[in-house]
Amino acid sequence: MFVAGEKDGRLQAIPTKEVVLFSKTETKILTALARKPSYPKDLAKRLGMNEQSIYYHIRNMENAGLIKIVRKEERGAALAKYYALSKPSFFVRFSEFKTTEKVPKTNSWLEPLVIDGELDAKIVVGSPDPHGPERARSRDAYYAIDLGLFLGTFLVSSQPSVTLDTDIRSMKSNMIVIGGPVINRITRAVNNKLPVRFDRKKNIYSSITKKTYRNDDCGIIAKVKNPYDATKKILVIAGKRYSGTRAAILAFLTNFEEITKKDICVVQGIDSDSDGVIDSVEILE
Repeated sequence: MFVAGEKDGRLQAIPTKEVVLFSKTETKILTALARKPSYPKDLAKRLGMNEQSIYYHIRNMENAGLIKIVRKEERGAALAKYYALSKPSFFVRFSEFKTTEKVPKTNSWLEPLVIDGELDAKIVVGSPDPHGPERARSRDAYYAIDLGLFLGTFLVSSQPSVTLDTDIRSMKSNMIVIGGPVINRITRAVNNKLPVRFDRKKNIYSSITKKTYRNDDCGIIAKVKNPYDATKKILVIAGKRYSGTRAAILAFLTNFEEITKKDICVVQGIDSDSDGVIDSVEILE
């Protein structure tokens, strides 16, 4: 299970575990272990509590799966067991879970990638191993996490759907392809079929406006028919370089309503605070 929350306009999640209500003593121990792993005798000193009482609660919480041993050290003639939380958060449930019958949000632009609250597409990322003509390694894979969390707001349920480009055996499916033609062979395979595509120098060329974009921070968002199966769709989110893919993903997440007004976009990333990281985008076409 995960608990999710929004911070700075982005969805974030951490693992969690359902528990029964804690006693005050257990709450103090868990809070102390959240700060740093510790052994019972040390906890007793830090919390000003009876050592036997600490051992009692430690055993109960370990049996309940709330804490776990992370290391052991010899201290004098004894072996000290260091404990830490088994999860970074816990929650208490006061009612039964309810099945969501309808999708929290709907958007026809996502069809057929998302149908009736189900993801019907493979999210394809470049392999981190050297592959392709340029023996490139992908650095774009973790963008699938941000994209997946965003798409989750349109889903009732989901199944594992992220696939490496090197593992794709059939092109006849709906796909969301992340990364440019150098690091993702699926992008390379469909590139020449895109209205906005990468030329031989990996610059972005738009057959719509006849413009060429040479900046490394430029990227494309293109939703097109799958050239290998006209009943399927492919959504390509890719950049000339790593930073261009980041710009395209950021544009998709933060400018989604504008992006969905058309099927083809060219974007450029902007480092507005000059820290070397793209944090905003401009839609060029």
